[in-house]
Amino acid sequence: MLTGFEGCALRTTAKQLVFADGNPQARVMFVGEAPGREEDLEGLPFVGRSGKLLDRLLAEELGITRDECYIANVVKCRPPENRDPRPEEIEACRPWLTQQIALIQPKVVVTLGRFAAQLLLETTEGITKLRGRSYPFGDAVLVPTLHPAAALRGGAEPLAQMRADFVRAKLALAV
Repeated sequence: MLTGFEGCALRTTAKQLVFADGNPQARVMFVGEAPGREEDLEGLPFVGRSGKLLDRLLAEELGITRDECYIANVVKCRPPENRDPRPEEIEACRPWLTQQIALIQPKVVVTLGRFAAQLLLETTEGITKLRGRSYPFGDAVLVPTLHPAAALRGGAEPLAQMRADFVRAKLALAV
């Protein structure tokens, strides 16, 4: 399927493709930015420090485990030195993410960080202005939040904001 995909230059620098993880029947889908070093080594999204925080927030705020959701990224291969994905890399991978969302048909999509929120909401607005609200997204609801790495770097305030956004996602699932 994707193993022969050469449309994105990141395939030449990454160790492996990091497509997704989780339940294909999930009601909630998380979309991050790009695989990091640990993800590139293991072949799964959000397995490093950010993933451990994500797992904790899933349990504490949504009452679910990783097995009950679906997790993907905007780009499917690690950018060199963990740099931001470039616009052409995002566009090359966009059809894969679009197809993932169409196949999963989640009730709620939670974007983790600026790149995922901007791509799916088709905006240039920053994540700090986008988060804190829910947006219609086809038949789903989109809840933007900070990337777990931002909470790890930023301390109590960004973590509290993420928790509030996860509660917003939980409420959207209950509707």
